[in-house]
Amino acid sequence: MTEPAALHYEIRASNPSDHRADVVLTIRGAGASPLELVVPSWIPGSYWIQDRVRNLSGVRANPSGGADPLPVRRLAKDRWRVEPGGHDSIEVHYSVYGNELRTALLDVTPEHLFVAAGFLFPYVEGRRDEPHDVAVVVPAEWSVRAELPEVGRHPPTFRAADYDELVDSPIDAGRPDAYTIHPAGIPHHIVFCGAGGNYEPHRVQDDVGKIVEATIRMFGESPVPSFTMFYHLTDRPSNGLEHARSFACALPPTSFRPESRYRDFLHLTSHEYLHLYNVKRIRPKAFDRFDYTRETYTRLLWAMEGTTDYLSYLILLRAGRIGVPRYLTHVAEKIHLYRSGAGRLHQSLEQASLVAWVDFYRRFEESPNRSISYYLKGDLVSLCLDLELRSATAGEHSVETAWREIWRSHGRSRIGLEEDELPTLLTRATGVDVGPFFDAYIRGTTEVDFERYLGLAGLELTSKSMPRKPDDDAEPGYLGVETETAGGLARLTVVRDGGPGRRAGLSPGDEVVAIDGGKVTYDQFPKALERSPPGTRVEIAVFRRGRLTTVPVVLGVAPPKELLIGPVRETNANARKVHESWLGIPWAPSKAPSDSSA
Repeated sequence: MTEPAALHYEIRASNPSDHRADVVLTIRGAGASPLELVVPSWIPGSYWIQDRVRNLSGVRANPSGGADPLPVRRLAKDRWRVEPGGHDSIEVHYSVYGNELRTALLDVTPEHLFVAAGFLFPYVEGRRDEPHDVAVVVPAEWSVRAELPEVGRHPPTFRAADYDELVDSPIDAGRPDAYTIHPAGIPHHIVFCGAGGNYEPHRVQDDVGKIVEATIRMFGESPVPSFTMFYHLTDRPSNGLEHARSFACALPPTSFRPESRYRDFLHLTSHEYLHLYNVKRIRPKAFDRFDYTRETYTRLLWAMEGTTDYLSYLILLRAGRIGVPRYLTHVAEKIHLYRSGAGRLHQSLEQASLVAWVDFYRRFEESPNRSISYYLKGDLVSLCLDLELRSATAGEHSVETAWREIWRSHGRSRIGLEEDELPTLLTRATGVDVGPFFDAYIRGTTEVDFERYLGLAGLELTSKSMPRKPDDDAEPGYLGVETETAGGLARLTVVRDGGPGRRAGLSPGDEVVAIDGGKVTYDQFPKALERSPPGTRVEIAVFRRGRLTTVPVVLGVAPPKELLIGPVRETNANARKVHESWLGIPWAPSKAPSDSSA
């Protein structure tokens, strides 16, 4: 075995049925001065203060090889002071609880151990830059996996060059279903943890391999000699967390059928894998050195996440995992979702990035009216920027070619992006002045003209209204609210800005009990509104903070049920070039006039 690092963690699932693990941190070179141990309050890739330190308990210390306790004092929620008493080597012991088969933290069961170091292993103040070892004590028949050098086998021990690399390197142990593929000649390990997945192994391997190959083609090379994909099959909604040489995803076991759910799985895979380039290597300068105890602010999250989302779905198209009609349907669905929120008129992409810590990860009833998702708008603005660049250069340059150049100039060597550097880099890479575009759509809140940008590719955006029965003589009325069930009643969760309900004075938390004197349940509420056409005045009785009140509302016109994207009847030669360079197929005119206009 290699000589142990001066900072050495050992984790042992001592009570797996209780979801508890014991950790021993051995610190060599302790000396006489007090040491401070700090548990991160957040982890890179998840921009909110989580304070998972609550999972730690029983912190104590002693000299290595000795039983006499050393003084330990808790200074704050996330910080302890240990007095080494002149001993060169000391041990810090504590217990940690973990019962979450997710992308971060800890999962301890009799069948599985997942270790995400950021919330489990405190760092020693002033010694983050030293190598850190992690020994994992598990049953001998288990496999232990991590994208770190293995420096010992009994027990399996891994070494990180520093604490940041340790935080960026999850460790998984158990008896997973694991497969290895070699796209572009590089070993990629696909690891399914958890039971009951309805996936077809050969199909997953083939599709994931094509996604990896398309991503490497987009950037021209791979930055890693190997990569691991951890998929945790659980009852939680799908999510993922990127790392420098791996990613961890949590998703339901039924994520692989039907086809629509399988597409979502492929998109999650594509998004998290593309982070290998964008975020982990092309990243804001603010991410060069993390402060794990407080927020690390940047106005570039829209490019780190939104542009990643845009390119990752484009990669599915490039890899042949989806066709052009499905891709355009996906774009139309996102535009429809984006236009449904009034927050787009109030918050810029840069501001949404900056305040993610208290906004995106802490959504509440007023969020749709005052804020946007930097994922969603970042995706759509990246699409519009892509079409602008392709149009201005007759298909020669694009977001794809620009990001490849940024990879070469910044990502390879991990030179952090200055907060206002992207426009300059994009202009340098493409020859197109993108300053006005940034002022309008990234720094500002100008309404995005999707019709114009899609027109640059010979396409148009049209709307599809709510379906009506043959005997209907009018459109259904619209209130502009979202609801949840509350004891069989419809409780308002969101009242949208500009909607009839907001203008009339309805409020989040109102529980609807009647419309025009007739009792209304949660299930009946939408149908009751549909019976009244736009312009109808209805009396809505609600319980508000325990008291009955009636609110008169004039119903409005429902927004389009969905949007569609298709070719226009005629276009110019440049739009044809844009269309083919973007979608990979020649432009062809529509066969019939559009049913309606957007």
